[in-house]
Amino acid sequence: MKKAVLASLLAAFGVAGTAAAAELNIYSARHYQTDEQLYGDFTKQTGIKINRIEAKEDELLERIRNEGANSPADIFITVDASRLAKADELGIFEPVKSEALEARIPAHLRAPNWFSYSTRARVIVYNPELVKAEQVQTYEQLADPALKGKVCTRSGSHPYNLSLGAALIKHNGAEAAAKWAEGLVANFARAPKGGDTDQIRAVAAGECGVAIANSYYLARLMNSPREEDQRAVASIQAVWPNQQSWGTHINVSGAGMLKHAPNKEAAVKFLEYLASDSAQAYFANGNNEWPVVPTVKVENAALTKLGEFKADTLPIGELADTVAEAQRIFDRAGYR
Repeated sequence: MKKAVLASLLAAFGVAGTAAAAELNIYSARHYQTDEQLYGDFTKQTGIKINRIEAKEDELLERIRNEGANSPADIFITVDASRLAKADELGIFEPVKSEALEARIPAHLRAPNWFSYSTRARVIVYNPELVKAEQVQTYEQLADPALKGKVCTRSGSHPYNLSLGAALIKHNGAEAAAKWAEGLVANFARAPKGGDTDQIRAVAAGECGVAIANSYYLARLMNSPREEDQRAVASIQAVWPNQQSWGTHINVSGAGMLKHAPNKEAAVKFLEYLASDSAQAYFANGNNEWPVVPTVKVENAALTKLGEFKADTLPIGELADTVAEAQRIFDRAGYR
């Protein structure tokens, strides 16, 4: 009887609940060492311990699917709307109702089942010795025959480029996007290969005249103390594309709470924490990304130097829904 009474008292004062909710299990496809500070700050603020598994998106999604209702995962984090959409299609997320998240994250950067927490812009970089600035002010111009043999990109199957393709479909229509993809392929200086940093270096070296790259790769080179990185940056110019039309395309990092999350209360706290001033400032200052909360101040020399720009405000959920169509268009154009 005494043991039963003691157990009831402990439960009434929240002791048992605190122990159960004192940890959070995160499956993350973000592979940045600097994120350690982000997780550490959350634990310091809340006392909730974070257990984290990092792997590629497909591996994590397969694991979540195989674990089913017994999965220990509370949160899934990844980069790019197309990957978040793929996760959503598997039905692994549970909608989160949070006044804090709805108030702080702009509506176009939220989907019904997941939230964006940082953005990167898909910029155009060019070599001024090979290409004129007026030739590369829009994404559409990259398919202009005048740039034949001068364009470099990473694989067309990469989510960054698929999301851009989805944006072109939404803004210009599928037929125009298909013609763009064909023109882009015809202008390649080489077969698509490497990552975005490789494209920037190729432009700097004159291997190609122009390329598309995510802004945070460029900012990383700009902030680098290495002489070779500074030489590369000095050899190129960057453009915010489509400033006179729909704005520069952006990628996102995002997260959602999983349907079978065993620590749902802690999961919601973490999602809300990612939208806090401290976490948002960290995304910008620690990893060269832009915060999604518009009132957060950015203190990053490279991002400041790149300057302000007009970003595309296409709802991120609509963009994600169009990625499969972009893949089909790219495949037909030979953009692989």
